[in-house]
Amino acid sequence: METATNTKIQLNRKDFGSGKTLPIKILQFGEGNFLRAFVDYAFHQLNQKLDYNAGVAAVQPLPGGVVELLDEQDAMYTVFLNGVKNGHKIQEIHLVDNIVKTINPYKDFQALLDVAKLDSLEFIISNTTEAGIELVETDVLSEDCPKSYPAKVAAVLYERFKHFKGDKDKGLTIIPCELINYNADTLKEILLKFCDLWNLETEFAAWINDACTFHNTLVDRIVPGYPREEAESFGQRIDYHDKFMVAAEPFFLWVIEGDEKLKQKLPFDKIGLDVKIVSDMQPYRNRKVRILNGIHTAMVPFSIMYGNETVQETVENPFTMDFVSKIAFDEIVPTLDMDKTELRNFTEEVLDRFRNPFIRHLLSDIALNSVSKFKVRVLPTILEYFEQNGKLPLRLVFGFGCLIRFYGKDWNGKKLPVKDSADILEAMNKAWSNSDLNETVKEVLAKEEFWGQDLNKVDGLREAIVDAIQKVNEKGIENGYEAYIKHFG
Repeated sequence: METATNTKIQLNRKDFGSGKTLPIKILQFGEGNFLRAFVDYAFHQLNQKLDYNAGVAAVQPLPGGVVELLDEQDAMYTVFLNGVKNGHKIQEIHLVDNIVKTINPYKDFQALLDVAKLDSLEFIISNTTEAGIELVETDVLSEDCPKSYPAKVAAVLYERFKHFKGDKDKGLTIIPCELINYNADTLKEILLKFCDLWNLETEFAAWINDACTFHNTLVDRIVPGYPREEAESFGQRIDYHDKFMVAAEPFFLWVIEGDEKLKQKLPFDKIGLDVKIVSDMQPYRNRKVRILNGIHTAMVPFSIMYGNETVQETVENPFTMDFVSKIAFDEIVPTLDMDKTELRNFTEEVLDRFRNPFIRHLLSDIALNSVSKFKVRVLPTILEYFEQNGKLPLRLVFGFGCLIRFYGKDWNGKKLPVKDSADILEAMNKAWSNSDLNETVKEVLAKEEFWGQDLNKVDGLREAIVDAIQKVNEKGIENGYEAYIKHFG
């Protein structure tokens, strides 16, 4: 029996497009869910509200991609925004039509180089995963597509440099969205290395430095992607069949380092979309990493061992929500050097996002690579809280204890969803082979390759973690936590 969804005609530009031909202003490396629900959505809003007139050429960054499938519906797709704000449910539908060209450079590298020659081109934007911005020294400049993303950008820029004979007015604005700090600075550094590796003219390196601008960024929007479980119900809300519909939360934040010239190029302030163009994005990055990511990482082992499966369950359960609230407002926010009212408002917004009933965010997914995440997202708060107050943040330390226990033996007869690199798993297994809990914790805290320092030197930390794990083992999460707080509080 056919559903109502698949009897509808395929989404296509002739029947559902605006009828307008957009010039290519943006060369976008990446065609995945996040870019389509974040960057392309944002420029679509500019087109709709300001007649910004920006088309996107989307480049498939890896040999295994989906641009050809996306082309089957003329690169159009639907963004469903579903979430909660200030206690109210938000549900919006946006038909996005600004991807006007797709490129698989592994099949047609010349098509990518041809875009470099377009007079209309202004921006290069990307999200090729954190591993995407790397130097692959074996990449060469030839008629074939290089492997790495930076090498592709270097080839594009060189083609543009040659085509426009080094005209400084033809430089591009380069805005990477990969989730690494100083993403644009890192990309630029690699591009300049390719100038040397490929023995290119010194004038080209000067053109990169003088004609092109590079902007570090922070992006923030939860994008679960194609709504598999709700595909039929979502499909009933639109008049066409869409194989590339994407679900996302309403929350949107894009922080870009830039000046007044960039604000004029990107007039997002005129449409109310939260794009902050600032001289220094580090405070915003710190806020997101410490609060949103920090809460996630600190709560995951604790919440899984308590019995929750999702982020939403964690913040709706009174016990686990009390833990989350206290680590957020009492231990994380006080350590951050920003306006406290703004930080508390941001934290409330984060908790609203965690409550989103439309997103099933599994704790087991967040548990991936928990040790490296803890080092970046939580440990700095513990150390700064200790430095500022002369005492440990008890709940974050309890969460640290749960993290170490998470990598230990089975919990209540069940395997825990531990997912990490082989070297970390081996080191944790070795530490847990010790029958003395104090020695186990001592060995884990001593791993400078985990934490960047020997944490046994932090006064009272090992003792508090040992106590937390002992009480959890003896009494379970809830009773163990209460006994631990009573002991140290």
